[in-house]
Amino acid sequence: MIDLHMHSTFSDGELIPSEVVSRALFAGYTHLAITDHVDPSNIEHVLKGMIHVCAQLRGKVGAKVYPGVEITHVPPRLIAPLVALARRKGAKIVIVHGETIVEPVPKGTNLAAIEARADILAHPGLITAEETLLAGKNGVFLEITARRGHSLANGHVARMAAKHGARMVYNTDSHSPQDFTPWESALRIIRGAGLSEADAGRMQKNALELLEGKE
Repeated sequence: MIDLHMHSTFSDGELIPSEVVSRALFAGYTHLAITDHVDPSNIEHVLKGMIHVCAQLRGKVGAKVYPGVEITHVPPRLIAPLVALARRKGAKIVIVHGETIVEPVPKGTNLAAIEARADILAHPGLITAEETLLAGKNGVFLEITARRGHSLANGHVARMAAKHGARMVYNTDSHSPQDFTPWESALRIIRGAGLSEADAGRMQKNALELLEGKE
């Protein structure tokens, strides 16, 4: 299983990166990205540490581990510069914390992330048709999430993506030991969004395609 959105003690996760990887391996993951929350105050520090950890783990664990970031709760005008900075500093996966319906995310965040061509727009909430169309055009993946609260809009995201041609990925947004989902649990969450097992397989293929060229 591939999961490209999770957190460690580098931000608000409960587990150090090595235990994140250990728990993910136990749940059957083959590829994962650790994508801690960042803004201008910590993006370079977080990436430097995570790149070091991932380099130390490479070849020593039974999964491929990628360093990433989740740009979180920043003004929309800062998103494009931070996406560019994250990539220059070595982030393999760049996520933007989307306009979830359970947090006061600045309006315009979804559009700014899509225009900046982030890799993944996490839990995009009540994403519009226009934003979804642009996500498809710009190659930005929309997230179906296992995260409590954020997942309330999964059905809407799935319908918009199907109608307007955006591609999706499934992620857990794990923060705690209980958040990692074996494949059967992931399938239940995906079906709960009105999607099929075939859709679940396509989302995994989408994630693998995203990782191509990021070794």
